[in-house]
Amino acid sequence: MKCDFCDKKATVFLTQLVEGQMKKVCLCDACAKERGVTDPTGFSLADLLLGGMAAGKGSVTTAKTAVAAGGGRRCPSCGFTLDDLRRVRRFGCSDCYATFGEEVSQMLRGLHKGTSHIGKVPDGLMARQVLNQRLEELRSRLDQAVSSESYEEAAGIRDEIRNIELGAKA
Repeated sequence: MKCDFCDKKATVFLTQLVEGQMKKVCLCDACAKERGVTDPTGFSLADLLLGGMAAGKGSVTTAKTAVAAGGGRRCPSCGFTLDDLRRVRRFGCSDCYATFGEEVSQMLRGLHKGTSHIGKVPDGLMARQVLNQRLEELRSRLDQAVSSESYEEAAGIRDEIRNIELGAKA
């Protein structure tokens, strides 16, 4: 297979979804280095496909999306704009998270089922957490019973707390 930018043999093959379509690019070593493909943190196939880099012979073309000129907020640290974020799909610096937090949250809601992650819980941890919450609730009720001088109720709550604590140790 030949490089999409020159006639040399392609050694780097990239595939990425861009605007809902799968795009493939074949590059030789020289073109890959020239375009920063060897640095995984500094390369986006979308940049290459959407005209972020100079097109050469056999370049891949695709429709550009309209970008509002000069509009929107800028990150105070790196100057990255919301349009840059939408185009590149990555932040310019760590301060971009705070600057574009609301927009990113909306984007995530559209991509996922929510913005908080609920993962697996190790065996026994959930039961222990429920037990600790129950003990905390009982201790709060015990304090209320003692302060209202309901000593019979307080004794019952105290016994329940002891039973739970003894059961947890066993």
